[in-house]
Amino acid sequence: MNISVNHRPSARSYAVLSIGAAVMTIALKFGAYSLTGSVGLLSDAFESIVNLVAAIGAFWALSYAAKPPDEKHSFGHSKAEYFSSALEGFLILVAAGSIAVAAVDRFFHPQPIEQAGLGLVLALLATAINGGVSWILLQASRQLRSITLRADAYHLLTDVWTSVGVVLGIGLVSVTGWFVLDPIVALLVAANIVWTGCKLLGETGFGLLDGAIPDDEQKAIALIMSEYKTQGIQFHALRTRVAGSRSFVSFHVLVPGAWTVQRGHDVCEIIEQAIALALPGTNVTTHLEPSEDPISWNDEKLN
Repeated sequence: MNISVNHRPSARSYAVLSIGAAVMTIALKFGAYSLTGSVGLLSDAFESIVNLVAAIGAFWALSYAAKPPDEKHSFGHSKAEYFSSALEGFLILVAAGSIAVAAVDRFFHPQPIEQAGLGLVLALLATAINGGVSWILLQASRQLRSITLRADAYHLLTDVWTSVGVVLGIGLVSVTGWFVLDPIVALLVAANIVWTGCKLLGETGFGLLDGAIPDDEQKAIALIMSEYKTQGIQFHALRTRVAGSRSFVSFHVLVPGAWTVQRGHDVCEIIEQAIALALPGTNVTTHLEPSEDPISWNDEKLN
């Protein structure tokens, strides 16, 4: 038997917000680049294009992941979110490479920065938009347990730090007249983006390998089980995995053989309900066994 409780709002609206923010920041950053000619601002604008592509991918992934289980996907479609996070990680690395190429060329062919003041205003406005949206997405990702929204939030946060670094670089160039600072800042930005992209790809790989649920959630399950052990009920073969925004928990419930099937069934239902309520978005499956039967303990090592 299994039970799942999930009363979560759709995450797709947050992806739409991310798409809108990406369109606005692209316009602002390319405007800033056209005014200043800064390769740092150009690299920042390139990353915003990546943001747009990633946000569109996130919307698709969240839409597909929200589809209910069917005959060919009995566990649902929640792992579709990992396609989005993998795409985003890859695009982050592509953006870093594009930035590095442009920065190296500008390092050997430095150029003055024009209309730095107005360009910085546009860049800071785009940074403020990304900062606000990234905060909203990060909160939503924690509430909805969505790796897609978390990836998008981290990507936008990377963009924020990228923009801050670029603005500081342009400011230093304006004050010192050292044009070479512009491409140096762009290279530092590229290095930071590479780190973020690799981290995101690592999280995606962990999810695709059916990683266990977090330790705090496993402790919550253990606490619920402890309440029933005093009644002569035992548990083993606990297995957990995470698939996008959903989690799956299965274990064996061992009860006295003299119990009726109905009594054992009722206990399993109560335990499943308690775990599903404590961990929203979790599908709980139990297997009822008589504790006196030696065969019931053959799979104890699965624990």
